[in-house]
Amino acid sequence: MYGSSRVYKKVEVIGVAKESVEAAIQSAVSKAHKTLDKLSWFEVQEVRGHVGDDGMITEYQVVIKVAFELKG
Repeated sequence: MYGSSRVYKKVEVIGVAKESVEAAIQSAVSKAHKTLDKLSWFEVQEVRGHVGDDGMITEYQVVIKVAFELKG
C-alpha cells in the first residue's frame, strides 16, 4: 500500500460534543468514516466552543479536514 502512487481528497467536517475536544474530533471522524470510503487521516483546523451563562463550557466545536483516497 505505502510506496505506491495514491491520490487523496480533503473535505472539511465540523464535530460537536459536550464532553471534550477529543470527543468532538471523534464524532466528526466517525461520521466521515461512515460516509466516505478509504478515509485515511485528519487534521485539526480550528477549535472553538460555547460558553454558558454560568461561565462553563457547554460544548466543543472542532473544524477538521479529513482525507480519503480517490478510487483509481
